[in-house]
Amino acid sequence: MSTATELIHSIPVDPLTGAISVPIYQTSTFVQDAPGENKGYDYSRTNNPTRETLEHLVAKLEKGATGIAFASGLAAIDAIIKLLETGDEIVAVDDIYGGAY
Repeated sequence: MSTATELIHSIPVDPLTGAISVPIYQTSTFVQDAPGENKGYDYSRTNNPTRETLEHLVAKLEKGATGIAFASGLAAIDAIIKLLETGDEIVAVDDIYGGAY
């Protein structure tokens, strides 16, 4: 199966509507039944259905177990740097983030 076909068939079907195209959720918050009791999402910056689908498809495309999407390139770099310990080394180009090196 080609990569394009595999990705098309990897998009989850909405169980409520049967939709096969993922909408872009433009909400910032989600309704909660009570404080701390959500239906899987509480705030769009932490997670939302659109981003969850993107992460799933990127993982599938890269043949990885999981994928993580960040709101910005700097957020991604910060997350990677926090995985490093003193003495660790990385290999990168000299212009790793928009001229900030």
